[in-house]
Amino acid sequence: MKLTVVGCSGSFPSPDSPCSSYLVEADGYHLVLDLGNGALGALQNHVGLYAVDAVMLSHLHADHCIDLCVYWVARNYREGGCPDKLPVYGPLDTPGRLARAYDMPERPGMTEVFDFRTLTPGTFKLGPLTVTAIRVNHPVEAFAFRIEHNGRSLVYSGDTGESPELIELARDCDLFLCEAAYTDGKESYRAVHLNGREAGEHAAAAGARRLVLTHIPPWTDPQRNLRDAEAAFQGPVELAKAGATYEI
Repeated sequence: MKLTVVGCSGSFPSPDSPCSSYLVEADGYHLVLDLGNGALGALQNHVGLYAVDAVMLSHLHADHCIDLCVYWVARNYREGGCPDKLPVYGPLDTPGRLARAYDMPERPGMTEVFDFRTLTPGTFKLGPLTVTAIRVNHPVEAFAFRIEHNGRSLVYSGDTGESPELIELARDCDLFLCEAAYTDGKESYRAVHLNGREAGEHAAAAGARRLVLTHIPPWTDPQRNLRDAEAAFQGPVELAKAGATYEI
C-alpha cells in the first residue's frame, strides 16, 4: 500500500502545498482521501484524472472537499464524454452541499457524474482495501479512516479535537497521518483541532508505529508542532510535505 501526500496545508493553501488531499494506492486501485482547495491540480502529478477509483471525504469544510466541484467539471466536460460515475463517499447531504457550492440546482446537481454514498461508522471494502470509518470530534459531521491491506494499516484522522475513538482506531497502526493544526498553549478551542503535543499523545496511546503530522495552517509553526509531538511520542515523527510518498 502506498500513500502520497497530494496536499497537506490546513485551512487554506500555503505557497508550498494545496489543502488536504491524499492518494492511497494498492494493487492498481486508486483512492483519494479528501480533495481540498488546489488539490486537483497537484493530484494530476500522481494519477490520471480518470484513473481514480473512489473519493472519500472526511467532512465538508472547503479545505477538504471543494475541489470536487472542479473535478465535476473535468469529468462532465471530458473530451470523448463523461466517464462512468465515480463513487464519492461523504457525510450526509454531500450532494446537496456541493451543488450549492457550485451554484447549481440540487437536482440533479452532480449526481450524473458522481455516485454519492453516505458515510456511516463501520467497516467496508473498497477494491482491495478494507476501510473502517468512525465519527471524530469536530464542529461538523467528520470522519477518520483506517485503511488496511495485506496486514498493513494506515489511519487518517481527518479534522478532530481530542478523541478517544481516534486512539482506538489508530491502535497498532503502521502509519498515523494525524492533524496538528493548533499550537500547544496558543489556541484554547476544544473539539475542533489537535496541536502537536496532542497528536503525539494520541499516537503514543494508540501504539502507532509512525506519526506524520498534517493539516498545519500557514500561520502555525510546523517545527514547533514537530518538537511538541516528538516530546510526547517516542516513535518516528515527521511533517507531511506535498509530494511525499510512504510505502506501508
